[in-house]
Amino acid sequence: MVVNREKKAPHQVIGLIPAGGRASRIGPLPCSKEIYPIGFDSSREERPKAICYYLLDKMRLAGVHTAYIILRAGKWDIPAYLRDGKMLGMHLAYLIMDVPFGVPFTIDQAFPFVHDATIAFGFPDIYFEQNEAFIRLLDSLAHKPCDVVLGLFPSDRPDKADMVDIDPQGNIRDIVIKPQKTDLHFTWGAAVWNPVFSQFMHNYVQTQKEAASEKKELFIGEVVKAAIHQGVRVEAVQISTEPFLDIGTPDDLLKAARLLMAQTHQNPS
Repeated sequence: MVVNREKKAPHQVIGLIPAGGRASRIGPLPCSKEIYPIGFDSSREERPKAICYYLLDKMRLAGVHTAYIILRAGKWDIPAYLRDGKMLGMHLAYLIMDVPFGVPFTIDQAFPFVHDATIAFGFPDIYFEQNEAFIRLLDSLAHKPCDVVLGLFPSDRPDKADMVDIDPQGNIRDIVIKPQKTDLHFTWGAAVWNPVFSQFMHNYVQTQKEAASEKKELFIGEVVKAAIHQGVRVEAVQISTEPFLDIGTPDDLLKAARLLMAQTHQNPS
């Protein structure tokens, strides 16, 4: 696959957020997990704060004011709740996923709208505290000779994560998907990339559609791994010394609720 690195003007930064999951690991919820209330928003009269707010806040702090949320049909409570994004100080738009074969297929729905943009990507059901995360990732993308920057976190559950093999200079050598045993210590939970990777992923998922219908799921880490082997330049920045919390799992949902409730009591408005 040919990687095109033609020099172009600086790109607009657009957020991409997949919201097509079924929350099967956590059981029935009264709403989509992406808007499940965790903690409180002191700027809005202590109203409950949906989990996806934390991700959107971090994007907005990095100057990302436009984002696409890609939905599974039926998850209409997400746009009903977030609306046009005005209450977050952002512009939000919604797309409907096509095939249920994994996150790469979900976010590829946005390709016609964002193919020439810089992308800030995150999972709306993951919580981490570092507000400057996307600031640091975008700064690295702007100043290093790379096409993708992954935000790294220590992993305490490598068998459930994309584990990252990184050299001392911060270059990613490989991605190992959910290993049962490994000496690797880091996974990733946020990323930014330029149009080189957007085009690569778009081309890659087109070649995988027939096989994907017979597989359980295509992970975005598999696309990054394939990109590395095709010459796409991928680097990493450690943005936390603590693992992120995935509220799609019961244990992490409870941890996140306790952590954010404690922070609300410690920092009243």
